[in-house]
Amino acid sequence: MFSHRVLKNTDAEEIVKFPASADELFFLFPKADYPLQSEALLNEAKKRSHPTVVLFEGELSGYGNFIKAERGKFCSIGNVVVNPKIRRQGVASYLVNTLTSIAFNELSAESIKISCFNSNTYGLLLYHKLGFSPSSMEVRKKPDGERVALIHMVKYAT
Repeated sequence: MFSHRVLKNTDAEEIVKFPASADELFFLFPKADYPLQSEALLNEAKKRSHPTVVLFEGELSGYGNFIKAERGKFCSIGNVVVNPKIRRQGVASYLVNTLTSIAFNELSAESIKISCFNSNTYGLLLYHKLGFSPSSMEVRKKPDGERVALIHMVKYAT
């Protein structure tokens, strides 16, 4: 059903189609311009670690990575996005759980951080279901100037 692997450069052409609007891209990659370009995604992936894609029945279905990973300390998950054709089928849960496993088991992280904008209700509910708890909040601005809350969440190793 689900599997995962490291991001390939050729995956970017498909992943950039996942955000269906400027708002969705903002959730995924706040500093990017809509529509997302393959080069921008790949350049960002090079700055991060463990760029991971999810396959659902062989189809490219999700992408995420660690914004920052400090072995033995913490990992911060970012760029989580799911193919809109198969949302609400467990892809995001599988992706976040996979990155969580890498953080705790391979990198010996004490905690994992993830952030989500207040208007991304599905993301907030998912992260809560997966054991993340709110830890702080900051005010950000969308490209149109609207103020939004970025809610930082954390999950600790058990």
